[in-house]
Amino acid sequence: MKIALINENSQAAKNEMVYATLKKVAESKGHTVDNYGMYAADDAAQLTYVQNGILAAVLLNSGAADFVVTGCGTGEGAMLALNSFPGVLCGHVVDPSDAYMFMQINDGNAISLPFAKGFGWGAELNLTYIFEKLFEGEPGGGYPKERVVPEQRNKKILDELRKVAFKDSLIDILKSIDQDLVKGAVAGDKFKELFFANCKCDELKAYVETLV
Repeated sequence: MKIALINENSQAAKNEMVYATLKKVAESKGHTVDNYGMYAADDAAQLTYVQNGILAAVLLNSGAADFVVTGCGTGEGAMLALNSFPGVLCGHVVDPSDAYMFMQINDGNAISLPFAKGFGWGAELNLTYIFEKLFEGEPGGGYPKERVVPEQRNKKILDELRKVAFKDSLIDILKSIDQDLVKGAVAGDKFKELFFANCKCDELKAYVETLV
């Protein structure tokens, strides 16, 4: 699985620590991690939590990433932004049990973490434990085990509901947004290098090429 890390401007200074922690855990489980920044608070390409949502949607819907790890000060804004787009199912994760149950019950493809609220002494340990539980076992396995059948049924119902709710294609949605906002979301230093090497959707690739 290819995992993408995205940090917005208020918490960009923590990118190196979050990336190192995520990479260590993910690689131990056979996954790879691409760091889309921001890499530092003074990066020329600034991302807001809203742009985290745009970038995550582009990466997930194009196949450039299979899973996104992101966040903001509380984790709430980034979670809401990501869930505003089709093809993205993002959970708000505060602790390891949140991570485990989100993946086992909801089987999503993104999480949003609080990188300021409650992010104090031992924060890197909490991140390590979150990532370990996030990628433990097969997603959608259910928790507790006696709830597997109804949980899997409800997840299918949710997926069908979201297909109805998101009738427009991602490209149509992106074209309806302020294009400067969209361009800013894909303006990171390494975006072109990482995205075009991993994108699996020719239509999205062609649209993104008009932005960068």
